Amino acid sequence: MSATADALRGAIDSGRVSDRLWLYSNYHCNLRCRYCLTESAPGVPRRLLAGEDMVESARQARALGFRSLGVTGGEPFLLPDLPELLASLAAVLPVLVLTNATLFTDRRLARMRPLAGLPVTLQISLDSAEPDRNDEFRAPHNFAKVVAAVPRLVSMGIPVRIATTGDRNTPAQMERLCELHRSLGVPDEDHVVRPIVRRGRAIDHDLGVVAEPKDLFPELTLTADGAFWSPFAPTVHAGRLDTDLLLSRERLPLDRPTRALLAATDANPEGHDATLNIR
Repeated sequence: MSATADALRGAIDSGRVSDRLWLYSNYHCNLRCRYCLTESAPGVPRRLLAGEDMVESARQARALGFRSLGVTGGEPFLLPDLPELLASLAAVLPVLVLTNATLFTDRRLARMRPLAGLPVTLQISLDSAEPDRNDEFRAPHNFAKVVAAVPRLVSMGIPVRIATTGDRNTPAQMERLCELHRSLGVPDEDHVVRPIVRRGRAIDHDLGVVAEPKDLFPELTLTADGAFWSPFAPTVHAGRLDTDLLLSRERLPLDRPTRALLAATDANPEGHDATLNIR
């Protein structure tokens, strides 16, 4: 594993690949966003990564030279034991978890209190300062649940980032959105804006930008179906998994998909535009 680790550290240090390993914890979701990459929704197949496999992936990632973890879905907080799993992952590497923040009941928030002080950051989706505009693409009452949850998480000492997807906001609307997230306790440096990628459900609604492999920054991503080039890669359309950016059906041991990622980047010596990544 040392040769792979040396190669990975060199690729990370030179900016050729991401230092973050992504884990798709699940594919089901309580929302049905119009631009969802994975066609997540209530009732879709869950396609889970087992918690013990996620922790083992984290341990192997640290040994290889990865410096952080990302957890996404689906909606990760549909997993009953996610707060405790995040604590276990954070004991290995810093964690960024993507969530719609609509499931934070008093009981779940109480279980998340031990995360305060740990290297766990929540990246929460919020697309507009106008409730109707935000909820149009996401779900009814999404806006209200997010603006209620964010200050409670911040007050608990859990870092929060706001992620805005799409380019539907005018400059004035974007400024109102920034004023809103500042009022919720999230500073400008923790506001991420990224485009809709025309994969998954976005294809049916003719939304977003077409992303070719060269546009996607190499970020090793593990799902129940294998290892992929990017967290934008393991998309689903018409109920079928897209495999155009599949690196390997094997996830563990992690050095194998890591070698596949490095080989794929080596195959393109001119590099990638890297215009699309999650961070």
